[in-house]
Amino acid sequence: MSLLNQIFNRGLIGPKCKTCLTLAISRIKLLQNKRDTQLKLMRKEIAQFLQSGQEPIARIRVEHVIREQNIWAAYEILEMFCEFVLARVPIIESQRECPLELKEAVASIIFAAPRCSDLPDLLTVRNLFGTKYGKEFILAASELRPDTSVNRTIIEKLSVYTPSGEVKLNVLKEIAQEYNILWDSSKTEAEFNKKPEDLLNGPKQISTVAQIPESRKESPKAAHHEPLTSAQRGPVHPVQPLKTGATTVSVGPTKSKEVSAEGRPVSSESVDVLEKARAAIAAANRASSAARAAAQLVDLSLNEKRIS
Repeated sequence: MSLLNQIFNRGLIGPKCKTCLTLAISRIKLLQNKRDTQLKLMRKEIAQFLQSGQEPIARIRVEHVIREQNIWAAYEILEMFCEFVLARVPIIESQRECPLELKEAVASIIFAAPRCSDLPDLLTVRNLFGTKYGKEFILAASELRPDTSVNRTIIEKLSVYTPSGEVKLNVLKEIAQEYNILWDSSKTEAEFNKKPEDLLNGPKQISTVAQIPESRKESPKAAHHEPLTSAQRGPVHPVQPLKTGATTVSVGPTKSKEVSAEGRPVSSESVDVLEKARAAIAAANRASSAARAAAQLVDLSLNEKRIS
């Protein structure tokens, strides 16, 4: 008879299931007391950080408090489901399919078992349910398929995610109020409301015009270059005309205007470039003439030595 029950997934799981559920309930109560003590210590430390002005550390530590509170709430619901299933073990053993009134409790235990490492007894109960109802029933509850009835609070509390800024701010305010701390939460609110930058796509806002240092700023008068007078230039040496596309047209007795070969006027910057080029050519000519004179002196001195 037992062989037929195993073939139809109706094995006698009652005694083992009762034992594991009883152990899980006792373990949950012990863990709840231990976690409750840890939460009080963590909240007290955060209150000390808020009182001493160390808000950045408090903003980080509050995430651990929220995580522990979520696990505490999930364990409380699991304890209720375990007691409910423990009272209905005879019904589970007598029926082949999972009863509708037990479907939420059974599915929630299956979902929570691998996520609660502190409760190994739930894994044994999960395996017993797999033997009873089949592998597909276990996969449906573990993967949260639409036809499952896992408790939404269990899913939310056991999911790993970063709490929002609003949740963290509310917990910090509760801790400050619990320990009677006069805490200004404006800085923390501004920090939580700050949107993180997208490091992959770069900053969303592009800075307008970069500020120019004061030493590099030029006045409008300095930006407009005036042609140098003959007294400022110094003595002018004869220079060969440049082969450029611009010709000089006399405008007055002291001013000249550069005009290109096509008849278009050349800007003052182009005139300055031409003047600098002419000055460079003149300096090169003077240097070459000085070099030739020095070479001639050397040749004369060598000839005198040979003659003597």
